[in-house]
Amino acid sequence: MNTSEADSQAFKASVRAHWDTAARGWDAHSPEIRAWLRSSTDAMIAMAGVVPGARVLDIAAGAGDQTLDIAERVGPTGAVLATDLSPAIVALAQDRARRAGYRQVQCRVADGEDLQVEAASFDAAVCRLGLMLFPNPLQGLREMHRALRPGGGVCTVVFSVPGRNPCVTILMATALRHAGLPARDTSAPGSLFSLAPPRRIDALFLEAGFRDVATTAVDAVFCMPSVDDYLAFVRSSASPILQILAGLSPAHAQAAWDDIREQLHAFDTPTGWEGPNELLITAARRP
Repeated sequence: MNTSEADSQAFKASVRAHWDTAARGWDAHSPEIRAWLRSSTDAMIAMAGVVPGARVLDIAAGAGDQTLDIAERVGPTGAVLATDLSPAIVALAQDRARRAGYRQVQCRVADGEDLQVEAASFDAAVCRLGLMLFPNPLQGLREMHRALRPGGGVCTVVFSVPGRNPCVTILMATALRHAGLPARDTSAPGSLFSLAPPRRIDALFLEAGFRDVATTAVDAVFCMPSVDDYLAFVRSSASPILQILAGLSPAHAQAAWDDIREQLHAFDTPTGWEGPNELLITAARRP
């Protein structure tokens, strides 16, 4: 194993551990996440060409709320395979599908860059807020391309540029400042904004062999009753912010959270708290 491969494996092990820890918190906030991503999820499913009877691959599926939407769309004659790197979150997704009565859903632990699925065996593939976290997103797209039948559709959702996602940037920048750490390269592989630079994701889709590539920017406002509800979501989901602040004393960590809270009050409204976000939805097809 060369140095690059070793770094990639170490990064994935860290991501797996993070999401194993975050799984229950993320699952507990599924209603809020579902509402936040409602319109972009519907667009993703439609733009991937998911239809009744289709066989669909849901990559980096998380706790699987969008997996159930896909299962409803394909119906009992279709099939959905939901994959994720985290065993804990896959178990929650499988339980959710079982409780919903969707027998056409299977959930499997799998690396998005090495899916271990049969070539040309799916009609459509989707990946919601996962691809930007891959250390090698091009390899992830090549895997999607390999898994799709000729003519199959794919659609991904990733974060747009930092300036259009101020809540995330406030969280990260403030935590780093309080921890005495330098600012991070927002476009580095595996970061939330790694695929945000103009035309980067389109170029990767084309390099992976896809055609008819089109990217659309969409607003995705995160609505909560209050800023404290939003911060409860952040803290319970074991986000990277917690890792940054983990080395601080309780008093210094609380000072960081108080600072974050004060800045996020900028998004208070008369009816609650509305955190702006912008996402990029990219659709394409395998020739």
